[in-house]
Amino acid sequence: MTWGDVRGLVNDVIPFSCVDGPGNRFVVFLQGCNFDCVACHNPYTINVCNDCGECVAQCSSGALSIDPNGAVLWDAHACTGSDACTAWCPYDASPKAVTTSVDQLLARIRPAAPFLSGITVSGGEATQQPVFVHALLRGLAADARLSQLSRFVDSNGACPPHVWDDLDPVLDGAMIDLKAIDDDIHTMMTGRSNRDVLASIELLADRGKLYEVRLLVVPGVNDAPHQIARTAAYLRRIDPWMRVKVIGFRCHGVRPNALVDREPTAAEMDAHAAVLHAEGLHQLTVV
Repeated sequence: MTWGDVRGLVNDVIPFSCVDGPGNRFVVFLQGCNFDCVACHNPYTINVCNDCGECVAQCSSGALSIDPNGAVLWDAHACTGSDACTAWCPYDASPKAVTTSVDQLLARIRPAAPFLSGITVSGGEATQQPVFVHALLRGLAADARLSQLSRFVDSNGACPPHVWDDLDPVLDGAMIDLKAIDDDIHTMMTGRSNRDVLASIELLADRGKLYEVRLLVVPGVNDAPHQIARTAAYLRRIDPWMRVKVIGFRCHGVRPNALVDREPTAAEMDAHAAVLHAEGLHQLTVV
C-alpha cells in the first residue's frame, strides 16, 4: 500500500476557511474524538456511527437507509444537507462520515489550491487517526501543485509524544486547545486529564511547531481570575510571545447541559485578556 491508498474516516471538509489557522485554508474534519467536552460545538464528530438506525426515520430526503447487513447507508447525492440525522443521534456520531483515501482528498484539494494558504486537519480529533494524517500531510508535501501550502493540525493535544514524532517531518504547525490549567476542571470539562495536553504544548513549542494555543472561556467553569492567571504564568514560562487565542464560549450547537448555560460578555472577555496580558503574554487574540 502506498501513502495515497491510506484511508481515514472523514466527517466533512470545508474548501475555504479563515478561522482554522492562518490565511485561507482547506479544512479536513476527521471523525472520532477521545474527549467528550461539555462545550463541544461538533458533538456529532465524537463517536463513530454504530449503525443503530435511529437517524434513518429523521431523514426527510431519503438519503439514509439500512442495508441487509444492518449498516446505515448514506447517499450523498440524495442528501439535501439537513442536520436532522446528527441532531437526533443519541450516540454523538454521524452517518455521513465517509472512509476516504489520501488520493481522493488530494483530488478535492487541487482545484482550490490557487486560492489557499494551507491545509488544516481537524476533527473530532485529528491525532486519533495518526497514520492517515501523516499520509495526508506527506501527500501534500510530495504533490507539486500542493507542496507550497502550509500543513497544520488542530488538536486537543491529548496524544502520546510518538504521534508528534511521526508527524514532525511533514507538519508545519499545530494549534492546541487548552480547556483548563487545573486538572480537575479539565477532567470535568472533557472527561480526560490535561497531562498529555500540557506535554504536547511543551513538546511542540520546543520544536518550533506550536503555532497557537487556544483558550476556551466558559463562564463559571474555567474563568476564575486565579485560573486565568495560572494559565498565563504557565504559557509565559514556555514562551511569552506564543500566539494565544482567547475564545468565548458560544451556546449555538452545544448539547444541553447544566454546566454551561451562558456566553461570556464582552466586558468579561476584555477582563480575561487584561489578566493574560498583565501576566506577560504578548500575542493575544480575543474572539
